[in-house]
Amino acid sequence: MAVANPDTRRQQWSAGSYNTHARFVSDLAAGVVEWLAPKQGERILDVGCGDGVLTAELREMGVDVVGVDASADFIAAAQARGLDARFMDGEALDFNREFDAVFSNAALHWMPKADAVVSGIARALRANGRFVAEFGGHGNVAAIVTAMRAVGERHGGDLSLANPWYFPAPQVYQTLLEHHGFSVRRIALIPRPVVLKTGIEGWLMLFRKPFFAQFGEDAEQALAETIDLLRPALCDADGNWTADYVRLRVEAVLS
Repeated sequence: MAVANPDTRRQQWSAGSYNTHARFVSDLAAGVVEWLAPKQGERILDVGCGDGVLTAELREMGVDVVGVDASADFIAAAQARGLDARFMDGEALDFNREFDAVFSNAALHWMPKADAVVSGIARALRANGRFVAEFGGHGNVAAIVTAMRAVGERHGGDLSLANPWYFPAPQVYQTLLEHHGFSVRRIALIPRPVVLKTGIEGWLMLFRKPFFAQFGEDAEQALAETIDLLRPALCDADGNWTADYVRLRVEAVLS
C-alpha cells in the first residue's frame, strides 16, 4: 500500500462540491430552525456555518447573525453572500457573553473535542441564552462506516479515517451539556434516510476522501469495494442510493 501525504488525511472542503453533492444538508434544516425560533433583533452565532445558506436565511428573519467556520473556502462563499462570516475553529470559539442564541446545523459531528465545543458555546452566550443544534447522532451512517472499516481491514488501512466523527447518544450529550451549565429543554434522536441524488460515490468522495486517499494507487479499488459492500443495503432496484442518516437535535438553555 502506498503511503499518502499527511495533508491528504485531513478533511478538505469545497463550496462548489458541497453544493453539488450535499445541498440536502441545509435543505433539510427546517426542523432545527423551527426549534431555534429566531426573534427579530436577536444576536445569534452560527457555528459551522458552511457556505452561509442557512446563515443568510436567519439574517432574512431579522437576526443579527455571525457565522464561523474552519474552512477558508466556506467562509469566502459565506462572505460573498454579504454575511459576517469569520474563520474560526468551533473547538476554540473566541466569544464572551455576546449572543442570545447559538445555532448549529450538521457541523458539530466534525468537532470531536465536544467538551471544548460546548465550553466555548456556553462562554459565548449571555445569561439565559439558548443553544439549538442538529448534527449526527448515535448510529449515523453506521452502514457506511462499517463498509469502509471492512475495506480498511482488507487493505491494511488506518481505520480511524473511516469514522472521524462525533455521534453521541442523547443521554451522553445531555450529560455533557449539563456539566457546562445547560438545562436541556428537549433532545431527540431522529432517523432520517436521505436519498443521494448524485449517488454514493459522490458522497464518499466529498465526506471521506481522506480514507480512500490513504491507499494511494489502490484508492479507486478501495472505493469500488466499499460501494459493492453498500449496494445491498443502501441501493434500491432502480439504482437510487440512500444514506442511513440519524440526527441528534437539541434545545438547551444556559442556567
